[in-house]
Amino acid sequence: MIVVTGATGNVGRALVDRLLAAGQPVRALTRDPQRAALPERAEVVRFQPDEPAALFDGATKLFLYAQAGTAPLLAAAREHGVRHVVLLSSGIIQEGADETHPIHVMHATVEREIRDSGLDWTFLRPNAFATNALQYAPQIRAGDTVRGVFADGLSAPIHEDDIAAVAERVLLDSGHEGAVHRLTGPEATSNADQVAAIGDAVGRKLTFVEVDPAEAGPELFPHVPPQMLQRLLESFAETVGVPPEITGTVQELTGTPARTFARWAQDHAGDFR
Repeated sequence: MIVVTGATGNVGRALVDRLLAAGQPVRALTRDPQRAALPERAEVVRFQPDEPAALFDGATKLFLYAQAGTAPLLAAAREHGVRHVVLLSSGIIQEGADETHPIHVMHATVEREIRDSGLDWTFLRPNAFATNALQYAPQIRAGDTVRGVFADGLSAPIHEDDIAAVAERVLLDSGHEGAVHRLTGPEATSNADQVAAIGDAVGRKLTFVEVDPAEAGPELFPHVPPQMLQRLLESFAETVGVPPEITGTVQELTGTPARTFARWAQDHAGDFR
């Protein structure tokens, strides 16, 4: 049995589908099973950390979102038979990184707790997620102009199903214990180019209008906690004109090349209509 936390998230849902297709028993954890809309073959369980037996009995492997990772949860998982945890961490953790950045602190803390837990572990460290572009969806549904910061900011966004494909292999294949896998998309793309690619996917010409970062607020980043926004904008500023890290990890581990942002936009065209 493989336990998947964040089973209704972008990566978690894709991973549940993949594991079921591979014939693996899956226990999908979610805070609202009634609204999860997960496949019937998945055992959907309410995520209640204070009832670890319901979460982990019969399980040997765990896919973990950083937000769900706590030392008590890891201890409970080990006590109930889990032996290997695969963490969806962050590419922000690397040599020379700003260790005071809130995103770094959160993921580094969970990584440390996993190392201390006595469980075998594998860390997946993706950089930019292609799904971050969903922040533009309300503007694109409303018109052909997209306001955003740093038109020339560069990244190599990764398709969420490519992350899930790597997680599938790490969970099902041996030899990944103690490994750290850095994940990216296959090519650099600017924020303005991403909007253009979405326009191509939906059959419209979209225009990116750059906004002064000092004027960027909750309307552009509705899901970012206010106390984190300034640090996030500073991180985005550092990407302007700077080639991003690009790894071949997706192809190395899955045998299939990582998908481009244009492919992601085509897969998600319905989200922008």
